[in-house]
Amino acid sequence: MILCCGEALIDMVPERDSAGRNLYAPCYGGSPYNTAIAAGRVLGRDADSRPRTAFFSRLSTDFFGEELIRNLEANYVSTALVRRTKDETTTLAFVKLEAEKEPSYLFYTTGAADRALCETDLPEKLPAEVNCLLFGSISMTLEPAATAIESLIMREHAREGGPVISHDPNVRPLMILNREAWLRRFENWARASDIVKISAADFDFIYPRLGLEACVEKLLSLGPRLVAVTLGKDGALALLKSGGGIIRVRAAAVDLPVADTIGAGDTFHGAFLAKLELEGRLSREALPRLDEAELKEALIFANRAAAIVCSRKGANPPALSEIKAF
Repeated sequence: MILCCGEALIDMVPERDSAGRNLYAPCYGGSPYNTAIAAGRVLGRDADSRPRTAFFSRLSTDFFGEELIRNLEANYVSTALVRRTKDETTTLAFVKLEAEKEPSYLFYTTGAADRALCETDLPEKLPAEVNCLLFGSISMTLEPAATAIESLIMREHAREGGPVISHDPNVRPLMILNREAWLRRFENWARASDIVKISAADFDFIYPRLGLEACVEKLLSLGPRLVAVTLGKDGALALLKSGGGIIRVRAAAVDLPVADTIGAGDTFHGAFLAKLELEGRLSREALPRLDEAELKEALIFANRAAAIVCSRKGANPPALSEIKAF
């Protein structure tokens, strides 16, 4: 089971009306939330009809929170670990879309439920079926949620027989008030991670004076077993520490008409992990045994999923059948 931890929010996505004015349509969002939906749509249920994906956060009981829960359950994502509260509201994110640019966001998080996640909300023990723990994005810039999730990650990293830990920084510079302090924490999170999924745009913020190759080398040196880099129209790159060397593969982008790129990186991440899970490679023992062909196949699979979500408005990841039929 893949357990995704972090924010769940409502993206307010702009649409033009007949008079040329911006209207905002509410859509499900939040990077870990989107990733859970992407993985859930690929993995579905196991032989005992149990979801193979789960979500952990603190969600409001307001009507947006109810919709977020309903959507998770409709897409084969367990909500058994979600903490509910009537005292906080759901986070809102207003999206700005510009041609040839990544979306930009304005977040409203004051008094929000997912931001208020605290260490007392953490499960004392993860379910035995959890073999991958995913975290990242704006939840790691807001307290007390960042410290709570960090505590969970460090606990599970240190646990013998613990899950694969996968991190996506999904950098939103507007949410990072102290870059140097955040960078120190990011590098600690990378040290505790087996997989880091990252974008070229993230590297521009994290290590702005290094080229792509130097950025990847520096990140690998911190300790992750596998680094997967999304490169926009240039596809994706993955490097895996295997034996005494490094396996390096690249996969081209998939050419589809682009409606917007909301949720593209999240869908890539969820599909990539789900593909490894389908192949029985998502464990600390199996990950180093991935060969070049398997790693490239996972990249191609994730690229297809990301291309399909970009052909739709908002974060609406494809099902396994859609990726296979592509």
